[in-house]
Amino acid sequence: MPTDTPLANLIFELGSSLAMYVSDAGIWSYPGTEEIKLALAALADDHRSLIDRAGAALEDRGLEVPRHPYPIQFTATHDLDLRALLPRVITGLKAQVAALEKAAIPADDPEAADLVGEAITSTRTHLDALQQLLARPHVAAG
Repeated sequence: MPTDTPLANLIFELGSSLAMYVSDAGIWSYPGTEEIKLALAALADDHRSLIDRAGAALEDRGLEVPRHPYPIQFTATHDLDLRALLPRVITGLKAQVAALEKAAIPADDPEAADLVGEAITSTRTHLDALQQLLARPHVAAG
């Protein structure tokens, strides 16, 4: 759902992700997924910071801060192991980077350009970390 400003689009892209949903929903997981939990928490913290900063910038401009709803299909993830969710989270982050990269940012809006650039860099960094976690051999808890 594209929005009408780069900052509103940033809020929507980052806030409506599966990674943010997992963080907000507090999905239970089996023991042994602490690294994944920590990686997702770090991603969510960084994205929340960017969302808050973009929201403050919109408010400073007298614009409404959009809500970022989660797709209903995310509710089907509550019974999945965090490691099993990683491929879906990674796919979502790749799509997020692509959407942010193609967002049209007016040349006269350096604040939006900086925030979107920071969001792309942050998301790529977390994407790399999650891909490394997924590539590790899975050891069953027990």
